[in-house]
Amino acid sequence: MIVQAIRSAVFYVFFFVHTFILAIIIGLMSRLTPNQKSAGWRLAQYWNGSNLFFLRWIVGIRTQVSGTENIPDGGCIIGSKHQSDWDIFAMLPHVGHPAFIAKKELLDIPLFGWAARWMDTISVDRKKGKDALPAMTREARGALERGRRVIIFPEGTRRAPLDTPAYRSGIVRMYLAMNVPVVPVALTSGLYWGRNSLVLWPGTARAKFLEPIMPGLSGEVFSKTLIARIEAETNAMVLEDARQGLARPISPGLRARIDALEAQAGNQA
Repeated sequence: MIVQAIRSAVFYVFFFVHTFILAIIIGLMSRLTPNQKSAGWRLAQYWNGSNLFFLRWIVGIRTQVSGTENIPDGGCIIGSKHQSDWDIFAMLPHVGHPAFIAKKELLDIPLFGWAARWMDTISVDRKKGKDALPAMTREARGALERGRRVIIFPEGTRRAPLDTPAYRSGIVRMYLAMNVPVVPVALTSGLYWGRNSLVLWPGTARAKFLEPIMPGLSGEVFSKTLIARIEAETNAMVLEDARQGLARPISPGLRARIDALEAQAGNQA
């Protein structure tokens, strides 16, 4: 535990210092050389790859991504489970130059927010609730028209593994308005880098792009299909990882949820 806590502290130092320096560089570039977005994007890719490197070699978190063949050519929406900052790092190498949807508070940070907006990040003001959806939808439509894949976390925030799902309506509004496929993503990252956790645990964090949901469904059917696919696959992946053994301590709550999944799997066998 102590050794892993030290490794985690070293990672956080590298992560925050590295992010701070690159936010200054890219943020200033967005103001001083706004037409050099390709150079800024290369720096963003470097930042992403460096964080995966730090995670692998400092704290022992490996990265495994599968199902990329399910990402269609051209514009689409990618709706991902969200358990950790790792989720962004894992998806980014496989989705071209995407447009992430992020909370407005992040984009209001000087320099970092400038850099994020320059890299096509879409702002959503969660304080406005459903009133924020029209502006978010307009920005997302513009990103799709520019050939971007729009990435949204439908629950709006990071959630612990096997926590009760809490999907919001934003992705449903986007699906109905955009007429493009939605690619669900299941993942297990919260088992290794938990929400607000000071200690990161070694292991292989996994993400899986699932079969796309094609346009044309009603909002209700789409929502049920999206949630069912993401939750079923995420639960199966978390159970697989738990069966193989986890380095992290398992809380009573997580143990109870894993045991419930085991019982459900046994009943279906």
